Amino acid sequence: MEKWRPLAKRARAGFIALQLLAVTSRLRAGDFLPTLKIGSEIYSNVTVTSFTATDIYFQHAQGLGNAKLKNLALEDQKHFRFDATKSHAVELQQTAASQRYHQEIAARKPAPKPVAPTDEDDSVPPVTDDNGDPVVTKIHAQTFRGQRPPPIIVDQWLTPAPVATGKFVLVDFWATWCGPCRLAIPHLNALQAKFKDRLVVIGLSNETPEDMRKAALPPVNYYVGTDPQARTRAAVQVKGIPHAILMDPGGVVRFEGQPIYLEAAALERLMAKYPN
Repeated sequence: MEKWRPLAKRARAGFIALQLLAVTSRLRAGDFLPTLKIGSEIYSNVTVTSFTATDIYFQHAQGLGNAKLKNLALEDQKHFRFDATKSHAVELQQTAASQRYHQEIAARKPAPKPVAPTDEDDSVPPVTDDNGDPVVTKIHAQTFRGQRPPPIIVDQWLTPAPVATGKFVLVDFWATWCGPCRLAIPHLNALQAKFKDRLVVIGLSNETPEDMRKAALPPVNYYVGTDPQARTRAAVQVKGIPHAILMDPGGVVRFEGQPIYLEAAALERLMAKYPN
């Protein structure tokens, strides 16, 4: 795919990959539906993960999905106890909260942009630990290696949403204005192409979709999402970009640091060592 295009379907405020469905559950999680119709779309082999007063979150034959309850067929609305009055009230609350958030942001002085690491103060190329895994000795974020990271939150996709089930997931925290981030794009393209059946590469920025689309960038051939509230970046305590975390199919971090230091050979070894 060349850069991202508006034709890509947008995923509404969802979590992606692994732990990404950390949504409040108030229902019979695990409900199975042979099919689920949402507007003109029909999903098959649907397993409900959770729902709220306004939204339903589910897995289906092609991956993960979510939708507004008000867009379901009437019989499905009844099944999920959809209350139009309550749903409307919640949406009004969400809209008001979003407006307050943007007003608060607008009232603040512009926050300084994260400083991209330089060759002078950044880590040296990876060493290997006692297990033979690559380790970047200095990172600009909280370490999660050997642990599960916080949920990865994507507010909107600028590409089609990935299907990450059963795959390694490499999340790259970046920005279009960041020089080292832009230099890492060809490397990430190469990793996605080489390991396309086993790896999902995601570039996650806290810029707005509009600003990202305006940026003149080299071709980006992996998945790109945005979280303008920087919720995941804050949870991971990213202080310098680019910063990447690699999760195995079980959701455990196996590499963290500048993405350029994750070489294909090292990634191949990690995939062989942590297949599940």
